[in-house]
Amino acid sequence: MSKIILTNEVSGLGAAGDIVDVKPGYARNYLIPRGFAIAWTKGGEKDVEQIRRARRIREIHSLEDATTVKGQLQGVKVKLATRAGDTGRLFGSITPADIATAIKSAGGPAVDKRRVEIASPIKTLGAHKVSVRLHPEVEAVLDVEVVAA
Repeated sequence: MSKIILTNEVSGLGAAGDIVDVKPGYARNYLIPRGFAIAWTKGGEKDVEQIRRARRIREIHSLEDATTVKGQLQGVKVKLATRAGDTGRLFGSITPADIATAIKSAGGPAVDKRRVEIASPIKTLGAHKVSVRLHPEVEAVLDVEVVAA
């Protein structure tokens, strides 16, 4: 096992600032190159408090705030216009960043793209379900309509 410090939230592993043990190959080949983690050192442990402080500033502070934002999100109609072929298949796919931008432009609250979770890649036109994890206990489910531009 290899000890690492997470710099971003990784679904199923932990939040930014957590010190976790993972298999060496997972850390070396996936987490560290993508910037999700740094190798654990005694000097790096001092950075943990700074990472946690930044996370506290970014995250929704309480359960009440999360439920308020959830109510705002569920009232928003999200529509994404993108390029698509004649058969309805997209050129590429819809990313969490695209969805976060569409929520903001539709008049919804600002949502961090790392909070948007897409169950399967969105590669076709039509309506799709997307979840936004606002708090460990609160998750909003949105209907995203993908239309041809």
